[in-house]
Amino acid sequence: MMMRTFWIQGLDKAFYRDIELIAQLFFEEVSLVENEADAQMQLHFTVYESNPVHARALMRDVASGETWQAEHRRDVNGALEGKAYRKKVKQAVNYVLLQVLEEATGVRQPWGILTGVRPTKLLHSMLLDGLSVERAVNVLQTDYLIHQEKTDILTEIVARQLTVLPDLYELDKEVSLYIGIPFCPTKCAYCTFPAYAIQGRNGSVEGFLQGLHEEIAQIGAWLEKRGLPVTTIYFGGGTPTSITAKQMDELFMALKRSVPSFDQVRELTVEAGRPDTLNPEKLDLMKRWNVDRISINPQSFKEETLKLIGRHHTVKETLEKYQLAREMGLTNINMDLIIGLPNEGLDNFQETLDMMAELRPESLTVHTLSFKRGSVMTQNKEKYRVADRDETGEMVRMARDWAAGMGYVPYYLYRQKNILGNQENVGYAFPGLESLYNIIIMEERQTIIGLGCGAVSKLVSPGDGKIKRLPNPKEPKAYIDTYQRHIEEKLKLLDETYGFALNKG
Repeated sequence: MMMRTFWIQGLDKAFYRDIELIAQLFFEEVSLVENEADAQMQLHFTVYESNPVHARALMRDVASGETWQAEHRRDVNGALEGKAYRKKVKQAVNYVLLQVLEEATGVRQPWGILTGVRPTKLLHSMLLDGLSVERAVNVLQTDYLIHQEKTDILTEIVARQLTVLPDLYELDKEVSLYIGIPFCPTKCAYCTFPAYAIQGRNGSVEGFLQGLHEEIAQIGAWLEKRGLPVTTIYFGGGTPTSITAKQMDELFMALKRSVPSFDQVRELTVEAGRPDTLNPEKLDLMKRWNVDRISINPQSFKEETLKLIGRHHTVKETLEKYQLAREMGLTNINMDLIIGLPNEGLDNFQETLDMMAELRPESLTVHTLSFKRGSVMTQNKEKYRVADRDETGEMVRMARDWAAGMGYVPYYLYRQKNILGNQENVGYAFPGLESLYNIIIMEERQTIIGLGCGAVSKLVSPGDGKIKRLPNPKEPKAYIDTYQRHIEEKLKLLDETYGFALNKG
C-alpha cells in the first residue's frame, strides 16, 4: 500500500469521486492531479453513451511504461434517463477501472465496484423491484463484480432479516429512537464516535442531561400528537453506562413518561460496551427496567492490545462483569470483537474465538478494523502494526465458519471506508435473538430520531423512502448551548416529513 497520483483523460469531474473511491481500494493514499506531468499513473477513458453504454479504460504506469486495458458494455434498459442513466454510465466506468486496477496490482476486490456502507440495502431494493433472489445474485456478481462468498452472506442476511422483521418494508409507519450519551471512561485509539472522557466533566454531564430530558419530552409529545408508535429504543454513545445509575434511572423514567405506549416498544437496548463502567447497581437497574439487550464488548482478549488501543479495562474485568450480568438475570448479551487490531494475527484471533465459545453470548458483532479519519490510530499509523489484506480476509472467513459451527446466524452487515482488506462488519446472533435496531438502522426503512450528543436523526419519508439527515452537535458544550434550537429544527423537519403523508392516510 502506498501513495498513487492519477491523471485522468476522457471524463468530466463528475466521475472523479467514484474513481478516487475505487482507487483507494488498492492504494493507501490516492490523489487525482490536473497536470499530466505530476502523475504516476495515467488513466484514459472512452465512453460511448448509448444503449448499451460502452466504456473503455487504458491505464499506464508512467515509470515502467506498462499498460492495462479493459472494456465493458452495460444495458441501460432504453427508458432510463437523467440521474438513473448517469448512474449506469458511472457503473460502467467503475467496472473497467476496477478491472485494470485488479490486473495491475494482482489484488482481487471481494466487494467488486461497491464502495458504499450498506450492500444489503441494495439487495433489498432489487427484491422490492420484483427480481428473484437468483436473478438479483446474478446481477450482483456480473454487474457489480461481487464475489460469491459475499453474495452468499448477503442473501443469508436478507432472508434472516425478513424472518425477524416480516414487516420490515412497512416500518415507515413507526419510528425508532436513538439516545446518544457522549461520555466514556477514556477514548479508544480507533474511535471517532462522539466520546469524551467523563472524568472532570460533571458540569457538562448535568447540562447535557438537562438538554436530553427536554428533547425526550418534546419528541414524545410530538409522537403522541401524531399517533406514531416507537419500534425500538437504543442507548449508544460513547458509553451510556458511563453516567451514574441515578442518572440512567431518571432517563428511563423520562422515556416512560414521554414515549407513547412505552411498554409496547419491541426492543430496548443499552450499550454497556466498556466493562469498567458496569457495577451491580447499574445491572440491577437495567434488569428492573426490562432492558432487552446489552453489550459488553471485549474487542480483544489480549491484555497488551487493550492497553495499546486505550481500553482501560482488563480481560479479567470483562469476564467478571459478563458473569455478573448473567447472575443478575440479563439474558441477551452482545459482545463486539475487532479483526485486525495491532499486533494480532490468526493465532490471536483463534484464541479470541475459543474464549467466545466458552462465553456463548446471545450475539456478537465482528468488526474489521477501519482506519477512521481523525482517530488516534490513523494519525499515528507507524505505531500500530495491523494485519495485511490476506490475513484480514482469512480472519473474516474464520469468524464466519466459527459462527456457523456454534449455531449463530448472520443478520446484519455494513462496511466502512478504509476498512482493512476491503472487508465488512457482520452481526451474528442465535436465531430469535437478533437486534431489531441494528437491522432497522442498516436497511433505512424507518425513521430513527436521534436524541442527545452526536445523535443523527434520519427521517424516512413514508411511501417514497426519501431520507433527510439532521445531526445534533457532537461536543457537549455545543449541544448544551444549542439544544433548544435543534429541537425546534427537528420538530419542523418531522412535520415536513410526516404531515402530508399522515393527513392523507
